[in-house]
Amino acid sequence: MSRLDTREKLAILADAAKYDASCASSGTAKRDSAGGKGIGSTEGMGICHAYAPDGRCISLLKILLTNSCIFDCHYCINRKSSNVRRARFTAEEVVQLTLSFYKRNYIEGLFLSSGIIRSSNYTMEQIVEVARSLREDHDFRGYIHLKTIPDADPELIRTAGLYADRISINVELPTTRGLKRLAPEKDGDQIEGAMKGMKSAIAEGQDAKKRFKSAPSYAPAGQSTQMIVGADSATDTEIVGKASRLYDLFSLRRVYYSAFSPIPDSSAVLPLQRPPLMREHRLYQSDWLMRFYGFKPTEVVQAAGPDGMLPLDIDPKLAWALKFREHFPLDVNRAPRELLLRIPGLGVKAVDRILSSRRWRRLSLDDVARLTVSVAKVRPFIVAEGWRPTLLTDQADLKQRMKPRSEQLELFAA
Repeated sequence: MSRLDTREKLAILADAAKYDASCASSGTAKRDSAGGKGIGSTEGMGICHAYAPDGRCISLLKILLTNSCIFDCHYCINRKSSNVRRARFTAEEVVQLTLSFYKRNYIEGLFLSSGIIRSSNYTMEQIVEVARSLREDHDFRGYIHLKTIPDADPELIRTAGLYADRISINVELPTTRGLKRLAPEKDGDQIEGAMKGMKSAIAEGQDAKKRFKSAPSYAPAGQSTQMIVGADSATDTEIVGKASRLYDLFSLRRVYYSAFSPIPDSSAVLPLQRPPLMREHRLYQSDWLMRFYGFKPTEVVQAAGPDGMLPLDIDPKLAWALKFREHFPLDVNRAPRELLLRIPGLGVKAVDRILSSRRWRRLSLDDVARLTVSVAKVRPFIVAEGWRPTLLTDQADLKQRMKPRSEQLELFAA
C-alpha cells in the first residue's frame, strides 16, 4: 500500500466507498465563508451527489480512509478474507485531498468512512483527526459526514460530533438473526448503545446552544443509519418495523436502505443474485409515508402481501389505497390535510396547494389538475366540484390503469 501514489489510492478508496448509501447532506447548518473567512461552504454545486429536501444538489468527496479491515463480515467487499486491492490514506492525505478538491470547485464537503485497522479506537482516532484538522487547522466550513465505529470508545464517538455535521452509525442488517449469521463479530446491542449515546450528545449540544450563544454546534444534521436489504431473509415488514423503531428510539434524521450487491469471491451463505432495485425504492417510499405522510408503521405494512413483501409493480401508498378503498373517494374541498395526504398521486406540496386554494373557491377537477403532476392517478380517489367517480372498477383493473407509463423512478408526485 505504501507504494501507491495518491491518485491510485483515491481510485481504490473512492470505488470502495460506493457501497455506502448514507451520504446525504440534508439538514446541515449553513456555514458561510463570505468575507474571506474560512474555506468551503455547504451551498452550491460540484463528485458524489446527494440531494437536500429543498432540491439542492450537494457534492461530496466520498472515500474510505482504508479498505483494509480486521473484521470478516460476509456481505462486505472489504472484509478481511476478500481478495481486493488494498489501500490506505493517512489523515493528512485526506485533509489535503478535501481542500484540493474544494479549491477546484469539485466538492462542498466530505463523507468519510473506513474499514477497521489495528483496532476500532485507532481507526476512530484517525477519522476524528481528519475532521479536527479540517475544522481547526484549515477553518473548513464545508459539510462533513463521518461514519463512526460503534465499538470504539464512546468519548471518541462523541468527539466526532464536535467536528461533523452528521454522524452515521450503521445497524448493518435489519434483524438480529441476520447480524449474527453474516457479521458475527458485530454486536447489535453495542451498535444501538452507540446510537443512544449519540442521541444524548446531540440533545445536550442543542440544549447548550439554546442557553449559550457561544456554544459550538454539535452534529447539527443529526445522525443516520443504513440497512443492507436482501443479504438475509428479512422481509419488508421486518425492515419497516426496524426502521420505525430506530426513528422512535434514536431520533434519526434518516434510515438508508442499500440493496445487497453480490461481490467477487462471495461467501456461500450469501444470495447469488442481488434483490430487485425496485425493492430498495419501495422501502424508501414506505419510509417517506412514515416520515411525511402520517402513516403508522402498522399501516405501511398493510400494503405488503402475505409474504411480508411490498408489491414491486405499484408504490405502497397506492397499494394501501387499493386495499382500503372504503376510505375513498375523498372530497378535496372538505377533507382534512391528514386524509388528503393518503390520496395516491398527491404529494405534500400538492396537498398544501389544495388547502391554500380551497380557502378562496371550491375546487374542480381542472383546478386539481393544475395543482398536481398527474390528475389521472388522483381522479379515481377524489370528489371535486362537478366531479365524482361514477364507477370503482375492480382492483386489478384500477391497478393496471394507474401504473406509471414511464420507467423513471420517482417517489411521489410533487
